[in-house]
Amino acid sequence: MGNKNKTISFRVNEDAFETLREIAEERDISLSAVFRDYVDTLVAHDGQVRVVPEDELERSHDDATTGFPPTVEVPKSFIREHERLELEAEHLREQLEEHKRYVNYLREQLEELDGNDDDVIQLEELDGDRDDQPFRLG
Repeated sequence: MGNKNKTISFRVNEDAFETLREIAEERDISLSAVFRDYVDTLVAHDGQVRVVPEDELERSHDDATTGFPPTVEVPKSFIREHERLELEAEHLREQLEEHKRYVNYLREQLEELDGNDDDVIQLEELDGDRDDQPFRLG
């Protein structure tokens, strides 16, 4: 069926939450994007991720041209558009489910009517009886 997104939830203490919120504000991204970035990095490096203070990272990688974890600058507009598309896709999935429920409801109504043919008048039958009498629907 494809690659479905899954939701992960967990609890952190209030101090850790505030720290994470500050990190998100510094990067000007949503808090959920911070977690997605971490999970993406964790998956990309097969679980081999170390959390170190930035000053230690800079000291150990002064000679290296790339740091760990690798970073890529992405415009805010791209991130916002991606988040907007995720929300729109979720909304469309909900509409599709609602439509499927309505179609099933209509099928059930049709099946109930199939057993009661007295209420159904076929238009072909009306063409054969031309007594010029008006028909009333209702």
